[in-house]
Amino acid sequence: MDLKLKDTRVLITGASRGLGYATALVLSREGAQLAINGRDDARIQAAAARLSAETGSRAHGIAGDISSAAVIESLVTAAAAALGGLDILICNAGGPPPGAFEAFDEATWQKAIDLSFMSNVRLIKAALPYLRQSKCASVLTVTSYSVKQPIQNLVLSNSIRAATVGLTKSLALELGKDGIRFNSILPAWTETERITELMTARAKNNGTTMQAEIDKQSLESALGRMASPEEFANVAAFLVSPLASYLTGVMLPVDGGMLKSTF
Repeated sequence: MDLKLKDTRVLITGASRGLGYATALVLSREGAQLAINGRDDARIQAAAARLSAETGSRAHGIAGDISSAAVIESLVTAAAAALGGLDILICNAGGPPPGAFEAFDEATWQKAIDLSFMSNVRLIKAALPYLRQSKCASVLTVTSYSVKQPIQNLVLSNSIRAATVGLTKSLALELGKDGIRFNSILPAWTETERITELMTARAKNNGTTMQAEIDKQSLESALGRMASPEEFANVAAFLVSPLASYLTGVMLPVDGGMLKSTF
């Protein structure tokens, strides 16, 4: 299926690996022009080179830590300059550390807020002037199914990602008149580097192995497994594409049936 993404101009953050990179790869295969961001310059340049080599579409790597307010304005400006504007913004970032409520001081909370919430606020605000000039403007935030079903030992993520869902829905209502769509994907457990880190921490707490924890968590899915990054990326590409032009304000779980609620 042609998603009508050829020559669309896309900025994706957190794209040197995991969900961000998988999404960049799908969009690049569809002919989108990409600016991808990650904290480490060498890693993001290597990711951009891999994308270009595999798909033939050039990807621009732009390094910067999006938890820093000072970085975001220059990041968006550089992406728009490289691409000649912006049509699509995908806000993605690594999640905050696992742990119980009493384990975290206020500085850790603030760091998590800057990474997992304020980065979205700042990216969207910086991108709005460019998105308003686009005929197919779309913003996708990446959150977690934990906003509907909190995950044990992830109090930071459970709490802060819920704020991003509220932001996304609010902006869908507020800025629909400008022709900008806002949606969020709520992924469940997906086979990325972050899941390896979380399962390793869980295994340490439970006195088990990482693989045992992965197998146990996989049983929560109706499909009996975790998702692949590509399965997430395929959904993301559709949601930001012109084919989804009447979808806005959607909070879509990509969870393999891990959410047990009806709504």
